[in-house]
Amino acid sequence: MTEATLAYQTRVADWMQACFGPEISADIPERCLRFLEEAGELCQALGMTEETAHALVAYTWGRPAGEPDQEVGGVVVTLAALCEAAGLDMMGDGEKELARIDNPEVIRRIREKHAAKPLKSRK
Repeated sequence: MTEATLAYQTRVADWMQACFGPEISADIPERCLRFLEEAGELCQALGMTEETAHALVAYTWGRPAGEPDQEVGGVVVTLAALCEAAGLDMMGDGEKELARIDNPEVIRRIREKHAAKPLKSRK
């Protein structure tokens, strides 16, 4: 892991602990739900239709599962390529979002929103 990546990931981990505590922060099914939700929201914001998203989910889950470390690499490369094509600053926007959410009032609203989400981890 590069120093810059480690620093960002560590700062996000610290924020997660402050916002949600250790249980939700370490809940992999919950983190998967939130990741897929955010990825879908990005694609929606860039014009992807719900029908296309449903077709992609069926295609993806119709194939064998991959290896997590390789899939992380694919996510990072694909996100960077998407940001480049869309004229977005991947790390700059990530830094802006971390700064925006690292605020007591925003943390309170995030906790309330999380508590009301219909899909949560089913441990």
